[in-house]
Amino acid sequence: MFDIKSEAKGLVSHGVSACAGCGLELIIRNVLEILGEDTLIVIPPGCSALFCGYGNETALKIGGFQGNLENTAAYAAGIKAGLEMQGNNHTTVLAFAGDGATLDIGIQSLSGMIERGDKVLYICYDNEAYMNTGIQGSSSTPQGASTTTTPGGKVTPRKDLMQIVIAHRIPYAATASPANLADLKRKVKKAKETDGPAVLHIHTPCPTGWAFHPSKTIKISKAAVDTGAWMLYEYDNGTLKVNYKPKSLKPVGEYFKLQGRFKNISQEEVSIIQENINSRFNELLLGS
Repeated sequence: MFDIKSEAKGLVSHGVSACAGCGLELIIRNVLEILGEDTLIVIPPGCSALFCGYGNETALKIGGFQGNLENTAAYAAGIKAGLEMQGNNHTTVLAFAGDGATLDIGIQSLSGMIERGDKVLYICYDNEAYMNTGIQGSSSTPQGASTTTTPGGKVTPRKDLMQIVIAHRIPYAATASPANLADLKRKVKKAKETDGPAVLHIHTPCPTGWAFHPSKTIKISKAAVDTGAWMLYEYDNGTLKVNYKPKSLKPVGEYFKLQGRFKNISQEEVSIIQENINSRFNELLLGS
């Protein structure tokens, strides 16, 4: 019989084929540390699919499977319904998908899951492009960022997942970042305990797609939070709370300079993005 305690510590294998410095690997290890082994996971094609493994091999020590790109939330909702029919109300069903499988191709099934009130924990790890298929732009790619489909820099702002799920009157939703793992873990625990659907939107730096040295992942994460390029806040049963309130945001240009994907951005675009960040941050502060 498989004895999880005799294996390597944690629910993720020591050896995985993620890129050096991958923010995703750090995130999934910390998420599963909080959720524990009584968890079933649904992963669509994407960077996280490598944790499902290939053939009869897997990097995870929990049950789960790789579904399709467009219906991760629907799969997870069906699994949860099946467990509840068997009287199992304790197993956490985790949907773990990237930005393409969430904000683009999977937004319809995610919306349905929230609207129905299915008790599923949905995590979007957001590396801001379709990284495993060639770094194509997604609707979560920030304005000004270069991808293989936006080589001159994306001309439109990113889609706001949090505003979308909050509009569904979701019980709990939050942003998180590897810049603050204590905050991330707290939010995972709260999401797990939520009586209904919960969504976590986690910033996921990608050295390969963002063009920075693998050793700079945490530095990049912290720069995103300090400049407001990624804001930490949560929405809990109608109450919005900003979790990180610096006296003043650092210039977003400091964040852009750390990454090669913003090499083509103009000063005019930087100024526009800065204005948008300041406006959004003040809006969140007023609402909290």
